[in-house]
Amino acid sequence: MSQWLISLEGTPEGVRLALVLALTSAFAHAVFGALQKGRHDPWVTRGSIDLWIVVFSAPVALFVVPWPQGVEWLVLLGALGIHFAYKLTMALAYERAAFTVVYPVVRGTGPLATLAFAAIFLGEGYGALQWLGVAILSGSILALAALNLRGGVVAQAALRAGLAWAFAGGLLVAVYTTYDAWGIRLTPDPFTFLAWFFLITAIDFPVLVAYRQWRGIGAPLPPAGPLVLRGMIGALVAFVSFGGVMLATRLGKVGEVAALRETSTVFAGLIGWAILGEKVGVMRALLMAGVAGGAIMVQAG
Repeated sequence: MSQWLISLEGTPEGVRLALVLALTSAFAHAVFGALQKGRHDPWVTRGSIDLWIVVFSAPVALFVVPWPQGVEWLVLLGALGIHFAYKLTMALAYERAAFTVVYPVVRGTGPLATLAFAAIFLGEGYGALQWLGVAILSGSILALAALNLRGGVVAQAALRAGLAWAFAGGLLVAVYTTYDAWGIRLTPDPFTFLAWFFLITAIDFPVLVAYRQWRGIGAPLPPAGPLVLRGMIGALVAFVSFGGVMLATRLGKVGEVAALRETSTVFAGLIGWAILGEKVGVMRALLMAGVAGGAIMVQAG
């Protein structure tokens, strides 16, 4: 599998596969966000998800793929720090504001910053049409958040804090997308990087949640059955979401992949309408079309 994937790098087939992986990751990430924000405490839910990620990834990392060598350990430790900061901001944001407010702000902040980071740190070049497409995509996503706010989705007392954490989460999305792309390109075998990435970056939240429970911080643990099931499903979705986007950045440009992944906001809106019972309306539908249109412009450019 690794040799086949590596053979596609720099080819039209690789670019097409990156497109498919980015869109698949977008849908999976919308599902992932809805799972974490669901009816359980977002801290506990994320802890359960990460615990299952460790359970699933440990046998592969320890016994199937090669162990990291030299500087690869430092790259993975850097990923641990960045993703811990991201998960922390998301838990704090979901704790204070609604899914339909937090999610668009996070996803709307990321694409422009990711495009800039990829151009500066990875030397990738983008045309005017692509910058315009990302601007339209980000603007449409942030307008969705503003529309949700005007609709009174969240309580005003927690609004400012929730939005601040969501904005910080969006910037961290740009940081980890660029960093992870650099890391997976640096490692000769992409699946070695993925296996160890999932194992190392998932050990933090189960420990943090155990500490919070010991100190009596946050909500008590919900019934074990639903929590375990949510964690197991969330872990499998995480492999598709984060693994898919990292493989896509190995094959394609980071900024283009990031823009396509932010169509997750469209999927999130559909999930909110179909599963969470939230209204979409004409304006939201038009803004979702703006998100999709911006992503198409980036790819066409």
